Amino acid sequence: MFISIQEALDKGKGKASIHGWVYRERKQKDMVFLIIRDSTNIIQAVVKQDKVSKKEWDDSNKILIESSVEIEGELKQDKRAPTGYEIQADKLNVIQFSETFPINKDQSPEFLMDNRHLWIRSRKLTAVMKIRSTVMKAFREYYYNNGFNEMAPPIFTPNACEGGSTLFEVKYFDKKVYLTQSWQLYAEAAIFSLEKIFCISPCFRAERSKTSRHLAEFWMAEMEAAWYNLNKLIESAEECVSYIVQKVVKENEKELILLEQDIEKLKKIKAPFPRLKYSDVLKILKEKEKINIPFGKDLRTIEEDLIMKHFDKPLIVTHYPKEIMAFYKPSDPKNPKEALCFDMLAPEGYGEIIGGSQRDLDANELKKWLKKQGEKPETYEWYLDTRKYGSVPHAGYGLGIERVTAWLCKLDNIKDAIPFPRTMLRYTP
Repeated sequence: MFISIQEALDKGKGKASIHGWVYRERKQKDMVFLIIRDSTNIIQAVVKQDKVSKKEWDDSNKILIESSVEIEGELKQDKRAPTGYEIQADKLNVIQFSETFPINKDQSPEFLMDNRHLWIRSRKLTAVMKIRSTVMKAFREYYYNNGFNEMAPPIFTPNACEGGSTLFEVKYFDKKVYLTQSWQLYAEAAIFSLEKIFCISPCFRAERSKTSRHLAEFWMAEMEAAWYNLNKLIESAEECVSYIVQKVVKENEKELILLEQDIEKLKKIKAPFPRLKYSDVLKILKEKEKINIPFGKDLRTIEEDLIMKHFDKPLIVTHYPKEIMAFYKPSDPKNPKEALCFDMLAPEGYGEIIGGSQRDLDANELKKWLKKQGEKPETYEWYLDTRKYGSVPHAGYGLGIERVTAWLCKLDNIKDAIPFPRTMLRYTP
């Protein structure tokens, strides 16, 4: 019976049978050292000429990196081995002899992207994908535990949610539709039945951006809830992010260490988070960073990075200028120039990880801002209907799975936070 490599390491001694892929190989006159990997860990296997059959010995000398193998043998502690133990092989069965693996130590980022279907086997990306999985699981757990229902949105949509200039147009039989930018408009319709809902779904933005923070196809974890105001929404967001971070710390310590992340630092990421209004951020940037940003200009990456120099936990920025916000974000009654919305910025230069708001309940205001932003209100008639029949206060936010994963994994580029990235310039493999 085969066990995982981690189970073999935990066992520490006795007979064990493992299977996996050759991560490293080193051949000597009468011994072959193999580092075997599977999805759980790596372990050193030693094949000695006098301990195996002639065929097995010959096979061990033909093995190249990424050959798939089955090994049975005795587990021994050895501090010189990469994970402190080795398996001394009695039996070796090569499932498939690999050809010369094209990826070595010093490959360019573009080469690794071109060969993503092979590079995804790397220990780094394996660790990242495990943490990404925990992020998604934790988001689901948090909202299931708080009485929310999961609802899947449509991917084909007739209209924009975040601005028509970033829509991906697709042929839909003999009509023209778009790939979804967000589930939000449909979620707003659904809260009148389910009240509290969430989803994790792919989203698409045709942004002509080549930065390390943008993808054309990405995954959003979104929630929408009836009877929520801005303050209740922010509390939900910061508690959820705290839950996600602590879940990753608990379940992915090994992966965080491999990625050289500071676990003690992550343990301190707990709600509540500091809050500032957009106007207060401008004051801090002016006083401490000598940058004068006029009210009404959105915060760019450079400004987000500068403000986050002063915080070691996520920062919640509220009340952005209404003029530059999406049509559905309402004006604050206390100051119509400000919108009832927020962004959550991650520390250490990882930027916005969440955007959310209360939703405007005034159909006439919605129509006015749709026109201002170059949209046709008639395309949104179905959405405007939700304001006619028992409309109630509600709010929601979207969390970028890749952005949170990049932050927690200490990645230089968001492209490594998704299995197969899609960008302005890349749609393969």
